[in-house]
Amino acid sequence: MSRSEQYDRLDEPQKRGQATEAIVTAELIARDVSVLTPAYDNESYDLVVRIDDKFYRLQVKTAYEGKNDGTVEFRTRSVRTKSDGYEREGYQGKIDYFAVFNVEKEEIYLVSIEDAAATTTTIRYEPAANNNRTNVNWHAEYRLDTVLCRLRSG
Repeated sequence: MSRSEQYDRLDEPQKRGQATEAIVTAELIARDVSVLTPAYDNESYDLVVRIDDKFYRLQVKTAYEGKNDGTVEFRTRSVRTKSDGYEREGYQGKIDYFAVFNVEKEEIYLVSIEDAAATTTTIRYEPAANNNRTNVNWHAEYRLDTVLCRLRSG
């Protein structure tokens, strides 16, 4: 069974989120990154990582198929259910990176909060049909190993 099929069987968003968090944590640990988790579930970040004596707050997200072929998207706002409706809030100033798991490609991306859009960020892993290359978030720039290498080299 493919990873995508496994995720499809998880009918609750919380379960998909927990699976994504476990996968991201395991991949970070496999790369010798120290991973810390908050004691409470109400923090704006899911994980804290230590890389070369610096700490970074990560919000873990599951990417879903984008509106355009060759893309995935992830939400960059939290949505909480409250008694009087929904509360939507951004992560600016509360996290350093989004750790994003692309289920289809089984890739993890680290996207800095500065590079993320206000509500949804798109990552492209195949060239666009119209060959547009401007203002594109290419997956190669955000792959876990690529960003870890940049963070480790200072």
